[in-house]
Amino acid sequence: MIVNTLGRYFAKHFIGATVAVFAGIFVLLVLVDYIEMVRRTSDIESAPALLVAMTSLYRVPLLLERLMPFCVLVGAMSCYLTLSRRLELVVARAAGVSAWQFIAPALVSALVLGALATAVYNPVSAYMQETSKSMEAEIFGDRAGAGMQDAAGFWINQSNSEGQAIINAATSQSQGIRLNGLSVFRFDTSGTFSERIEAQTAVLETGQWRFSNVRRYRLANPPVEQATFILPTSLTPAQVRNSFSTPETVSFWQLPQYIASSAGAGLATAGYRLQYHKLIARPFLLAAMVLLAASVSLRLFRFGGVQKMVLSGVAAGFLLYVLSKVTDDLSKAELMYPIAAAWLPVFVGGLAGFLVLLHQEDG
Repeated sequence: MIVNTLGRYFAKHFIGATVAVFAGIFVLLVLVDYIEMVRRTSDIESAPALLVAMTSLYRVPLLLERLMPFCVLVGAMSCYLTLSRRLELVVARAAGVSAWQFIAPALVSALVLGALATAVYNPVSAYMQETSKSMEAEIFGDRAGAGMQDAAGFWINQSNSEGQAIINAATSQSQGIRLNGLSVFRFDTSGTFSERIEAQTAVLETGQWRFSNVRRYRLANPPVEQATFILPTSLTPAQVRNSFSTPETVSFWQLPQYIASSAGAGLATAGYRLQYHKLIARPFLLAAMVLLAASVSLRLFRFGGVQKMVLSGVAAGFLLYVLSKVTDDLSKAELMYPIAAAWLPVFVGGLAGFLVLLHQEDG
C-alpha cells in the first residue's frame, strides 16, 4: 500500500512538472511566432488580427512535437530535484523504497504520455499544420510566396506528350494537392523554352493541374491574363506527395497508406518509414529520457554539485539529439535502415541512464 501510494504521488509530480514545462515552452513559441507573423503582415491592412494569431497558434504544435523528449527530460529533472530538495526522496529511502521503485511510476507515465503523443497528439498537430497553411494562404493572398517557405520553394518536374514542365510553388497544402505562389516553365517536345506561367493557386485533379489567376509570358508576345488554365499531367497524388509533403506533416495513422502508395509508385519511402518507426519508438524514447534525468537528479542536495548534475543532464539530452539527427540523415540518405535509425537513440539513451543508475544505486 505504501509503495502504491508513493507511486501515485511520484507519478503525479512527474506529470505535473512535465506538463508545466510543455505549457511554458508552448506559450513561449506562440509568442515568438506571433511576433514574427505580426512583423510579416504589418503591411497587409486586410489581415485580420485574429487570423494571424490563429495561424501562429496552429503552427506551433508541430514545432513543439520535436521538443517533446526534452520537455520530458527537463520535467523529470525538475521533479526529482524538487523531491530531493524537500527531502522526500530521503524519507522514501528510509522507508525501504529503492530508487528503482520511485523511478518506475515516472517510466510508466512516460510510456503512457508517449503513446498518447503518437496516437492522439501527432494527428492533431499534423491537421493543425495543414490548417495553418490554409490560413497563411488566406492572409497573404496572391503573395503566397511571403509564407514560411523560403525563396527556393518546392520543385517538381513532369513530362508528357506536350513536352516538359518544371513547377515551382512557394507553399503547399493537403500534402501537395493544392499549391500557392506558382511559377511554371514549359518546354516543347524538342526541349525549346515555350512559355512561363505565373499563377496564384493550382489544384491537382485527375490527369490535370487547374491553375487560377494566371498570367502567361511568351517570347515576343505581351503577357496574357486568364482566370483559369489547365495543364495536362500524368502525375499521381503519391508522386506529388513525395515532392511537396514532409513526413512530419503526415498523421501517424496515415503513414502506412503513404508508405504503400509511394512504394507502389516506385518512389523513395525512407523518410516516411523513418517517421513511422520514430513515432512507434516515441514512448520508449520518453522513458529513456526519464532514465537519463533520474541518473543525474537523485543525488541529495546536501552533497552539493546540483549545478553540475543539471548541466550533465542537459548535455546528455543534447548528445542524444545530435545522435538522433545523425541517424535521421543516414536513414534519409538510405545509408541506414529506418528501424535502426529510429531505435538506436532509444537504446543508447536508455542503456546509458540504466547503467549510471545501476552503478549509483547498486554499486
